[in-house]
Amino acid sequence: MQEIKHARALRIGRYSQSGNVYLATSVVKNRLPIFSDTQIACRVLTEMEQLHESGVVHSMAWVVMPDHLHWLFALKAGSLPAVMQALKGRSAFAVNKAHGAKTLTWQKGYHDHGVRAEEDLVEMARYVVDNPVRAGLVRQREEYPLWGCEWVLE
Repeated sequence: MQEIKHARALRIGRYSQSGNVYLATSVVKNRLPIFSDTQIACRVLTEMEQLHESGVVHSMAWVVMPDHLHWLFALKAGSLPAVMQALKGRSAFAVNKAHGAKTLTWQKGYHDHGVRAEEDLVEMARYVVDNPVRAGLVRQREEYPLWGCEWVLE
């Protein structure tokens, strides 16, 4: 019971605003590494792309790791909870329809960081796309297929 009360307390005072930039992280339930299957991961990427193309968000950098994802984006319409609900709901539906029921179940909630004006977006993007390197999955980010960035990073 304490854990639930604490989780609610974390949300007090949080709000999302159109035009703000967020770094969001969402995790697969029980941290199952289902995104090791590139076909499954690509279905999640497709949903992220559709949210970008529809004008709801402006995606800046993203990476789908074996059991979670990181996404840096500017919120253009709606709210952060609505965007994350759409991403998780649509991707779970698409994956489960194509690969069998309950293939993808997301952990409840997500972690977000509202980016402050003084923070360097390119540096944050580099942090996002270098996750596979830090995790030891690849030696260079270019070896990992499930990432993207609007900037050319060195």
